[in-house]
Amino acid sequence: MKKILQFLFILIPIFVNVNSLYAQWVQANGPFGGVVHSIAFMGGNLFAGTNGGVFLSTNNGTSWAEVNTGITNTNVNALAVSNTNLFAGTDDGVFLSSNYGTNWTQVNIGLTCNHINAFAAYGIYLFAGTDSGVFLSTNNGSVWISLNSPFGYPSVVAFAGYPNVEGGMNLFLGTQQDGILLSTDNGQSWAAVNAGLLSSYINAFALSQDGSGSINLFAGSNTVYQSTNNGVNWTRDNSGLTDTYVNALAVSPPGTGGKYIFAGTINGVFRSSDNGTNWSQIDSGLTNTDVNALSIFSNGAGGTYLFAGTYDGIFLSTNNGSSWTAVDSGLTAVQFTSITVSGPNLFAGTKYNGVYMSTNTGSNWTSVNTGLTRNDVNAVTSSHDGLGDTNLFAGTGNGVFLSTNNGNNWTSVNNDLTNISVYSLATFPGTRGTNILAGTIDDGPFISTNNGTNWTAINSGMEAGTAVYAFAVSSDGAGGTDIFAGGSNIFISSNSGTTWTQIGSRAMRYATYTALVISSNGAGGTDLFAGTNLGIFLSTNDGINWNKANTGSMNISVNAFYVYTTETGGTDLFAGTGDGVFFSSDNGANWNAVDTGGLTNINVLALSVSTTATEGAKLIAVTDGRGVWTRLLSEIVTETKNNHNEVPTSFVLNQNYPNPFNPATEIGYSIPGNSFVTLKVYDALGREVKTLVNEFQNAGSKLVMFDAGNLPSGVYFYRLQSGSFNQTKKLVLIK
Repeated sequence: MKKILQFLFILIPIFVNVNSLYAQWVQANGPFGGVVHSIAFMGGNLFAGTNGGVFLSTNNGTSWAEVNTGITNTNVNALAVSNTNLFAGTDDGVFLSSNYGTNWTQVNIGLTCNHINAFAAYGIYLFAGTDSGVFLSTNNGSVWISLNSPFGYPSVVAFAGYPNVEGGMNLFLGTQQDGILLSTDNGQSWAAVNAGLLSSYINAFALSQDGSGSINLFAGSNTVYQSTNNGVNWTRDNSGLTDTYVNALAVSPPGTGGKYIFAGTINGVFRSSDNGTNWSQIDSGLTNTDVNALSIFSNGAGGTYLFAGTYDGIFLSTNNGSSWTAVDSGLTAVQFTSITVSGPNLFAGTKYNGVYMSTNTGSNWTSVNTGLTRNDVNAVTSSHDGLGDTNLFAGTGNGVFLSTNNGNNWTSVNNDLTNISVYSLATFPGTRGTNILAGTIDDGPFISTNNGTNWTAINSGMEAGTAVYAFAVSSDGAGGTDIFAGGSNIFISSNSGTTWTQIGSRAMRYATYTALVISSNGAGGTDLFAGTNLGIFLSTNDGINWNKANTGSMNISVNAFYVYTTETGGTDLFAGTGDGVFFSSDNGANWNAVDTGGLTNINVLALSVSTTATEGAKLIAVTDGRGVWTRLLSEIVTETKNNHNEVPTSFVLNQNYPNPFNPATEIGYSIPGNSFVTLKVYDALGREVKTLVNEFQNAGSKLVMFDAGNLPSGVYFYRLQSGSFNQTKKLVLIK
């Protein structure tokens, strides 16, 4: 019997799901940093609210871990601690964790504005500042009540509060247009307290007690203001405060060896040791001086931990700001915009942190920003200069920068670039080397035929103010080149950008084009794919006609494409979307989500492929504040083949999208077996107005476009029938 039991034990591990054997996505080791909006301390744990969600440190910032389970919007603007509860304010309302960030639950009942800017917690009272006023909860966020003021619904971005002599609470609001508002009755009534203020926007508050126990209230705005009489009057305290935009304030806690007031500004941190009368700048070691948040805690030994949240991570000072150290290991909140391959290296552009380089297929990253005077990099691309060398270009909010040495140094190349807000870049062969295209926010495209030395506007045929978010370039089949440019519309040029013609279909009328790519169709021709806020569109004839190509990906916003030519000459197509990565091996006819194991519900902004001799080809996905992820292409292809034969287990009729719509919408449905299917549209009186499907179909998930361009506004119904299955849903056309 003993031998039999041993034999069974050996066999059991063999019977596992084959798909689970694949490694899935792997998050890169960095880059670390990103935009930090808020910092909170709870039970010995440190929390950071970032554009990539909430991060937790249990060792005073030495290392961080993402704690976002249950948070569906990871742009975290504010954090608050109330007893044993932690609250996160996001662009989609409030989330609550009662287990130190391990899990989160959305608590939005009663909130009529979900953009949360700030919190204040006093006893059972939890206040939330939004873009439309203040909301109050007295039951840990379960229900919220709007606290209207005679000033309407101001945008509230800061709170301060302390007990008053009547036994109540003085609650101060910092607003973006009405200065400071005061309530002494928990928000039931409000009064403006702005005497002495020279600005109507207030970003931050801090409280300090003087030697007599009286409260000094500080407000951060275009400088620092102080009130010693509950906001009745304000005076300016700014001697030495050379910066005029204060985002954050903090006061050292009692019993920590001194009393300091700290101001975080867009140009670093300032400190006052005389209650705000005089200030000195304290930035030693603070490599990013755009400070959003300050938090200070006692270290338990008579000193303090002072944390600064910036646009590039978190910094710590243990000597009251005299020196700073970056403490962001594991803080993968960098917001990427673009990625390109240059030789064996990868280069990634970011929204706030310049350019990063990887020399090992995306596993590790290094900042390469010397000479780059703007860190808002919207696009990166590489090209050959015609002399055997490679040039690297970065498109920023201040024009185009060029590096000829793998990003070690950058030089501005903006001569004749009359619009310097560059959003997209592309290259194509020219008669004198490589041509560079630069798409701008509101002045169309520009071209350089000499590696960026000079630029020429090429926007004939485009309306004034045209934005260009994406390019695609293909051979026209006759020795020439077709260039496609996408933004609020899509255009084609067959003469190197000299003139442009608008293309697109009626169904694409409300689309914004954020990604374009050319792919071989396997039959000697090419396909043009357009990624939009309405999903993916496909043209097989250079944009003359278009069809939706969303089967499997539905209507997810598409940010990027990557086309990979396989060893056998086939084409694999990848799409980076607002919900991870999708893959198609049949020229876009069908798409499969390949985000299991890390990328689910993550906004992927750019894709690339890097290859090594040892591992083969890797797909690199850069995200909006959720890090860099890599995965072997062979894994993706194998997993997709294993799942390809899966069919729906029941009939499903999806709600159309968008709804309401004008003039076109999509209807998705699934059938579990081969059968005859009809899908028809009826008006409110039950009259049939359109037959969308009337044929025998194989089992699977389907997607049909309904164009109601010739129908009047109103309520309509669509009905799916197949065998004994019959289901109807409503759709609304608004013109």
